[in-house]
Amino acid sequence: MSGRTDSGTEPAIAGTAETAETEATEATEDVADPVPGARRARWTALGTGALLSLAGLAASLLCLTGSAPALVPAAYALGAALCALAAVLGLRGRTRRALWLLVAGTTVMAVGDQFD
Repeated sequence: MSGRTDSGTEPAIAGTAETAETEATEATEDVADPVPGARRARWTALGTGALLSLAGLAASLLCLTGSAPALVPAAYALGAALCALAAVLGLRGRTRRALWLLVAGTTVMAVGDQFD
């Protein structure tokens, strides 16, 4: 006897290992790639920040020509500046900070509008 037993379990174990490897590979392929999601978040922060800053500047200029108190156009301009900063941060990948600056900028514009 050579000391080896041919019980037939070796192919079954090897088959199980190959099956587990295949399932693990398929599981990792199913996970979404985070790069497109991060890129989408950057572009969304950039676009939203640019749009809100342009809207804030337009509202500021319109309030300057009207009879609104000086605090209203200043609030719109400050909110627009915060949204522009959010757009820059979003472009550089700081999307959480950009989101909070967008919220702050929009809030400043809304509070300034209440003084009108």
